[in-house]
Amino acid sequence: MARILAIDYGARRVGLAVTDPMQIIASELTTVSTETTLEYLKKYLSTEPVESFIVGQPRRMSGELSDIESEIVVFITKLKELFPEIPVFRYDERFTSKMASRSLIESGVKKKDRRDKSRLDSISATLILQGYLQSRL
Repeated sequence: MARILAIDYGARRVGLAVTDPMQIIASELTTVSTETTLEYLKKYLSTEPVESFIVGQPRRMSGELSDIESEIVVFITKLKELFPEIPVFRYDERFTSKMASRSLIESGVKKKDRRDKSRLDSISATLILQGYLQSRL
């Protein structure tokens, strides 16, 4: 079985998370700069089979799409061009950043270390992936 890869797209950084090959457990993969995301994915997919991409869909409390959605649509278009055989699904990512921040606090990460936003992005991607996996049950 191939992995499922989740993407938490941001203007500066992109958090990535993957499942195990059996698609049971979601784990942090890494955080990369937005500009290098597609290159990173090319390298990753050259060694790991990926069944599908899950891209977070940021929404406001009102349900409206966030301003960054237009950039995400452009990114998804490029992703589909680069990997046409891999389907792309969207998943509502409301509250993932807050939950990721709370997770860091509860796990005892020092305040100084919590300032590193790259860790927050990969945890957010993991939460998106966990939510997606649970929604399939």
